[in-house]
Amino acid sequence: MSKLLVAQNISKNFGEFKALDDVSIEVPKGSIFGLLGPNGAGKTTLIRIINQITMPDQGKVILDGEPLRPDHIKNIGYLPEERGLYKSMKVGEQALYLAQLKGLSKSEAKAKLKYWFDRLEIGDWWNKKIQELSKGMAQKIQFVVTVLHEPKLLIFDEPFSGFDPINANLIKDEILKLRDDGATVIFSTHRMESVEEMCDHIALINRSKKILDGKLIDIKRAYQNNTFDVGLIAANRQEASGLLSEKFNVQPASFKSINDDLKYRIQIAPDTSSNELLQYLASLGQITHFNEVIPTANDIFIETVNKNN
Repeated sequence: MSKLLVAQNISKNFGEFKALDDVSIEVPKGSIFGLLGPNGAGKTTLIRIINQITMPDQGKVILDGEPLRPDHIKNIGYLPEERGLYKSMKVGEQALYLAQLKGLSKSEAKAKLKYWFDRLEIGDWWNKKIQELSKGMAQKIQFVVTVLHEPKLLIFDEPFSGFDPINANLIKDEILKLRDDGATVIFSTHRMESVEEMCDHIALINRSKKILDGKLIDIKRAYQNNTFDVGLIAANRQEASGLLSEKFNVQPASFKSINDDLKYRIQIAPDTSSNELLQYLASLGQITHFNEVIPTANDIFIETVNKNN
């Protein structure tokens, strides 16, 4: 898969503080790329370098095969975590102004704004001032002016901040549609459930260094450890628990069940198959629940950062 954005060996210092230390990422075209990390890890610094808000001390950024230039800003849409709308300006007036800064003519901007305002059902906000809107309403306007000029690269930093669940889901679906229509997305968030739902690739930065990256599905496979959540109804509960503990690594599990069953989290050896575990469980009683424990993005985030620390 070809890469839309490549950041090579990026380092950045602010006085004695090293914000980024030799960080490289490759963002495939048509993907949603999760840029993850704890607070202060260096994510926002990297995003600002890609947007040419600040320059790296070392390294380079390549956009669609070309070294990053000032005029490439027209190919990037950036929704920062700290929103930047002018509170006393009217919504329509401000949206037109920002669209023209991105290179659209006034007529083009009006047509595209009408499309998005109709799509998000916010047409009656045109003459309202930003200060009259709720945080979530203002966030919708910021989203529109970010995507309006149809850039190749969209960068969203905590895009769901301020949204209720219904509007968060609405914006999530719009981001996925933009990806499906050909846009490439860099997505920075602390909401790991959003990473699970949306991201194809991730990179994890901690203490200014990249400590993990790749396809999310491949990373999940690498973190699998042959663990299963099991529900079992056994005539002799104590005996079944003892036999299982002799043969496998067994811990209590906490999944929900409508049965009065024993709940186990069982880890099997690498050379043991899930079928062998199933057969052994069936010899002890009735299996009511059997589910492989797939590591979540949240599990991977916590484990990898804790190891790195």
